[in-house]
This record gives sequence, C-alpha cells and structure tokens, in this order.
Amino acid sequence: MNEQGHSETQASGPQDLLAREFDRHTLVRLRHEVERACRGWGLTGLTLYRFVVAVNEITTNAVRHGGGHGRLSLWQQGPRLFCRVDDQGPGGAAEPRLPPPDHPRGRGLWLARNNVERFTLRSDAQGTSIVMETS
Repeated sequence: MNEQGHSETQASGPQDLLAREFDRHTLVRLRHEVERACRGWGLTGLTLYRFVVAVNEITTNAVRHGGGHGRLSLWQQGPRLFCRVDDQGPGGAAEPRLPPPDHPRGRGLWLARNNVERFTLRSDAQGTSIVMETS
C-alpha cells in the first residue's frame, strides 16, 4: 500500500482493473463492478462515492445519447485511477455547465466533471471518449 492507501505495483505501466461492454440492461451490474474494482484498488469514502457517481453518469449518458451502448475501461497507473468510456454519440461540452434549476435534465456531464480530479472529453465522427481520473 502506498501513502494514500492504494495498492500499487512496482511496474510503471498501466494495470487493467476492469473492461466491459455495456448497455441499458447491464448498467446497474457495471456500476457495482466499478465500485468493487475501485474499492479493491483502495479507493474509499467520499472519493469512492464521487468517482462511482461520475462513472455512472457517463455510462448512463452513453446509453441515452451515445447509441445505446458503450465500452468502459478502468485502470490504474501509479497512484492514479482512470476510467474511460467510449460510445458512438456526438459528445457534449468539454467544460459542461450546470443547467438552470428549472431544467429537468442535462446535469450528467456537469456532475461527472465535478466529481473527479481530471475530466477529458473528445468527440469525432466515430463517437465520444471520456476519460476520468482520480487518486
């Protein structure tokens, strides 16, 4: 365990923790798998909760707006934990804004962005890729 309480290997390269295809039928199971993998890595408390919420928002958005399915990859590198979600959707704002209080939707990207330390969104003709990072 390192000083943050995370399990760490001596290898400097990425260590895969989870890779899954998902759709609306597997979102709940995926969220539980992500939580178990993050907990096993050493994430706890509010940091664990916030990271899982962020991942859940992005995977839900992938199903709703990105073609009905996606791919999730979770890995660690050194003291950092990363999650990448790929889908076939058009993407959204790289720096999402909180919608007005009377707007019933549109908080997923904002919520995810504000629950992780680093959030990177890239979109092109093939779809959207979001990478979230925490420690």
